[in-house]
Amino acid sequence: MGLLLRFVIGNIFDMLQVLILIRVFISWVPHDPNGKFAILLYGVTESILRPIRENLPLITNGLDLTPVIAFFIIGFIKKILLFAV
Repeated sequence: MGLLLRFVIGNIFDMLQVLILIRVFISWVPHDPNGKFAILLYGVTESILRPIRENLPLITNGLDLTPVIAFFIIGFIKKILLFAV
């Protein structure tokens, strides 16, 4: 059971990190923000990025560092949960 739980936790947190990376890469290229994939991507990642953005204003010179902080926080939480299992 512990191995299955480690697998599920690891994959969920890895997927969240990948979605944040995809959001960063998509922001560099022209895309349709009203497309189904973009709406799903922004919906999932915004729920992670918004609290960080509200508490730590990390936008400097048009560069949003919130995804970097979120990436590290997700990795840290993942390590804590995997250590606890």
